[in-house]
Amino acid sequence: MKHFGNIIKTLQNIMRKDPGVSGDAQRIEQLGWLITLKILDDKDKELELLDDRYVSLIPVNLQWRNWAANDEGITGDELSGFIEKTLFPELKGLDVSTGNKRALIIREIFEGTNNYMKNGTIIRQVLNQLNTIDFNSSEDRHVFGDIYETILRDLQSAGNYGEFYTPRAITEFMTGIVNPRLGEKVLDPACGTGGFLTSAIENIRKQDVKNVDDLKMLEKTIHGMELKPLPFMLAVTNLILHDIEVPNVDYTDSLNREYTSISQKDRVDVILANPPFGASVTDGAETNFPQNYRTTESADLFLVLMIRYLKDGGRAAIVLPDGSLTGEGVKQRIRQHFLESCNLHTIVRLPNSVFQPYASVATNLLFFNKGQPTKEIWYYEHKLPEGVKSYSKTKPIQISEFEGLKKWWSNREENEQAWRVSIETIAGNGYSLDIKNPHVAKVEHQHSSAELLVMLHDSFKKSDELLERLKKEFLNG
Repeated sequence: MKHFGNIIKTLQNIMRKDPGVSGDAQRIEQLGWLITLKILDDKDKELELLDDRYVSLIPVNLQWRNWAANDEGITGDELSGFIEKTLFPELKGLDVSTGNKRALIIREIFEGTNNYMKNGTIIRQVLNQLNTIDFNSSEDRHVFGDIYETILRDLQSAGNYGEFYTPRAITEFMTGIVNPRLGEKVLDPACGTGGFLTSAIENIRKQDVKNVDDLKMLEKTIHGMELKPLPFMLAVTNLILHDIEVPNVDYTDSLNREYTSISQKDRVDVILANPPFGASVTDGAETNFPQNYRTTESADLFLVLMIRYLKDGGRAAIVLPDGSLTGEGVKQRIRQHFLESCNLHTIVRLPNSVFQPYASVATNLLFFNKGQPTKEIWYYEHKLPEGVKSYSKTKPIQISEFEGLKKWWSNREENEQAWRVSIETIAGNGYSLDIKNPHVAKVEHQHSSAELLVMLHDSFKKSDELLERLKKEFLNG
């Protein structure tokens, strides 16, 4: 077995020598497009073996095998010139007139991507390292999948890219509960690097995929949308690594679609998503939505959008920040619409540090079905493991921590972590969903009136002494 961890470290060390690359985000983007081209070429080779008529969409001179695969191949200025003057311009101008989705994806990836490396000799060293991986070998691909997770996790600390990575334990838990099955349409309208999509693929494959036809159906029914070029590219690559030949990922801002144009044919069975929060939406995107729900807070607009995309009887699990659970005006109208059109049956309250280090916002997992109004909501407070003060990049949340919640899920009872609230209480409270655990006694230090007076007296005495000292300082100064 190859030491892929070492390959990634070696690659990063080689890249650091190139003057064009600065910072983790650029290194990951550079690595991303190189890996994408290598994976596409390995896949093309596999398809050529299976079907004599198969012809790659990538022009012959741009195929990895013809400029990158040979360790003794072009290098230095010739290599950097080829990438700048031929590879990128031609891939950005790839013919998409046939409507071929794979061609469109490749073109979109390269339209939004940059080549940062300037030194052709160093680029050659990177290519030679990548050539030690064979993506057609299931062992290589499986191990590389884990390494890919590491690359995606590295994004968390690379500037503002953290918003595209949801901890694996969270995506696995949410997907397992919602349990998408073969034939169901699954959507993530803000898919980032594809964590929920690959989780859904694995969930369905484990239970339902028995042959090539099943795999083809799975490919057609998993759909993502992503607005930013780097996560879009990583999502596409992520899906290809999970055996999805033509990933159904759109390079688009899903909020930029006219709300009323989303009709029955667009509706889906399952939504799994962690929409961006705390971000402002693209200028004017809110005008796509009904007057009543217009806001520039992205998480709130995504909630309206996802309700629209779900078909009656459809089910969803999404991540929302505390800020979307409260607030008046448009926020309240959105929540009322949500509770009247969906059965929000469960809210899992997470500790603040789940999305560290890029956000210490308190977040919640919301589980709901569309088509029936909410009558009551169960709340479950997820606690940090014993002895852990907070999650961090090196100590992320683990899937094993959800065992207690999974046991409780199908046999619900109130306990110190679980409570339920009626819709009447919620409506009477301005449809606020931010309901604290009633079983946790507020920490109150019970002092008698006499003790409070003594404390107050001491406090005043200390203030007087401080003022006296300041007065003296000024007078002596």
